Amino acid sequence: MKTFFSALALGLFALPAMAREVNDADLVSKGEYLSRAGDCVACHTAKGGKPFAGGLPMETPIGIIYSTNITPDKETGIGSYSYEDFDKAVRHGVAKSGSTLYPAMPYPSYASVTETDMRALYAYFMQGVEPVPQANLDSEIPWPLSMRWPLAIWRTLFAPKVADFQPTPGQDPIITRGAYLVEGLGHCGACHTPRAITMQEKALSPADGDEFLAGSAPLEGWIAKNLRGDHKDGLGSWSEEQLVQFFKTGRTPNTAVFGGMTDVVEHSLQYMTDADLIAMARYLKSLPAKDPNDKPFQADVRIAEALWKGDDSARGAAIYVDNCAACHRTDGQGYERVFPALAGNPVLQTDDPTSLIHIVLSGGTLPGLNHAPSTIVMPPFGWRLTDEQVADVISFIRTSWGNQGTPVAAKAVAKLRNNGNRTTSGTDIGWVSGSAEAAAATHH
Repeated sequence: MKTFFSALALGLFALPAMAREVNDADLVSKGEYLSRAGDCVACHTAKGGKPFAGGLPMETPIGIIYSTNITPDKETGIGSYSYEDFDKAVRHGVAKSGSTLYPAMPYPSYASVTETDMRALYAYFMQGVEPVPQANLDSEIPWPLSMRWPLAIWRTLFAPKVADFQPTPGQDPIITRGAYLVEGLGHCGACHTPRAITMQEKALSPADGDEFLAGSAPLEGWIAKNLRGDHKDGLGSWSEEQLVQFFKTGRTPNTAVFGGMTDVVEHSLQYMTDADLIAMARYLKSLPAKDPNDKPFQADVRIAEALWKGDDSARGAAIYVDNCAACHRTDGQGYERVFPALAGNPVLQTDDPTSLIHIVLSGGTLPGLNHAPSTIVMPPFGWRLTDEQVADVISFIRTSWGNQGTPVAAKAVAKLRNNGNRTTSGTDIGWVSGSAEAAAATHH
């Protein structure tokens, strides 16, 4: 009997501990999902390196910086961080040492992440991530730009006040959830919103104006596309269902992912719930076009008819037939889920052709994913085509089948080629919306 009561007492004492373990496990699991939503692994993992151990080089206008080790290693990572230290770094942009972080860490977006989600993230990084002893690398920024104290001034001027995300009264709760993910954890604006000369995003939400998610300047050989409702170069021609499919698979019947957006789909979006993907898509589709005169794509069959009849006299047409038409067809329609369409492709009609030049020069790979296991490769053409030939074929693509892009000069191709035509890192993002250049190739 005494043994029975002793066992009962031990069991009663153990119940709270067991409950804590279950709660901790739930919190860690939630934090893991949130880290996926924030795509933390893409920036904090070097190619071939261990997850979250840092060391990924990121090009900025002032030089190269390297992502930091955010594993719970106590010597080289964040293992000695309290929750308050973690929160200050993620939402406030202040390291444990007190120095301001470079805004390559998107703390202006993370400022709206709720404290509840922050605590789940902290639990995951402290309990669910393997510690990796790997020292952080010094930045490659020349003095005096390497001085940290001006960053504190930048943070004071441009970083928003930290506060839990507040829903818009009367808003569809699905759109509200999408706004929280896109504006906050997903930090989509960090790449897809243009920046001022002082490097802050020109808008952090729709309330700040129509520059929000209106597309970026080139970075590391790519531009992040317009995510607003414009038909010419945005998401105006995409349905909500197509966006969800793109998030899950990196492709739709007419589109394929490329550039840094590849990492976002591969490491983040494909793991998110359908409910969250629908919320993000619905929110993006709620954003109006930036251009009030934007009009839907109008197909023009004259080029397709000319090529069908063997007339390749237009600038770049013969190069297109020899190198591109087998996959993308002479009518620019491509092949569903394999080789993206070119006709009406918003990426082809942006003012800046950088992404298109990059992918023609370097090619790309559409990775196999959970919901789309096939891997599709577009070969590079930079080795076989001159700058003039690349410019000619890109000009043909941007102005055919009804596309409203402008011609490209050979010097623009030469500039990108001579700059090394860098491959993507976790900081750059691109989309192919039915993209020529992509042959289903490689963000956004």
